[in-house]
Amino acid sequence: MKTTAKSLLVMGVSGSGKSHIGRHLAASIGATFIDGDDHHGPDNIAKMSRGEPLDDDDRASWLTTLADLYRQYEDAGKVLVIGCSALKRRYRDRLREDTPELAILHLAGSREVLLERLDARGGHFFAGAHMLDSQLATLEPPGDDEAFVADIRRSPEEIVESFLSTLEHETPD
Repeated sequence: MKTTAKSLLVMGVSGSGKSHIGRHLAASIGATFIDGDDHHGPDNIAKMSRGEPLDDDDRASWLTTLADLYRQYEDAGKVLVIGCSALKRRYRDRLREDTPELAILHLAGSREVLLERLDARGGHFFAGAHMLDSQLATLEPPGDDEAFVADIRRSPEEIVESFLSTLEHETPD
């Protein structure tokens, strides 16, 4: 399936499935997937590994890096999907500065489902209920005007299909 969007963001708190859904989405449309976590600097990773939440200053250079990636792919005429928490509106605004047509998929779920998923995965630098609680407290959920919201209890196939269907039916202003 093809999409007219050049830049796609799969957002949500840790454990929501950003990487899994992002890879599935990218494969469905022949795009490149980049996991935003792979672009955190060592100081950010060390901080999160100690169980310390990132603040706005910690995220600033990371968001700039991701925004630059979107711009590079758009300049090359390629479609890019990034999985990134993008918890606050201003973070998403930063990602849209040079890519105003950024299409956003917000993966949403209950704390219980998210904790279950986090407990099931190992070897990730993000750990602990208090880190999830910090992200949930920071999250400024996007409205319908900003993102397509998908319940993480749905299958990856259903989520991707619904999101792509929504993109196909959007009409330019």
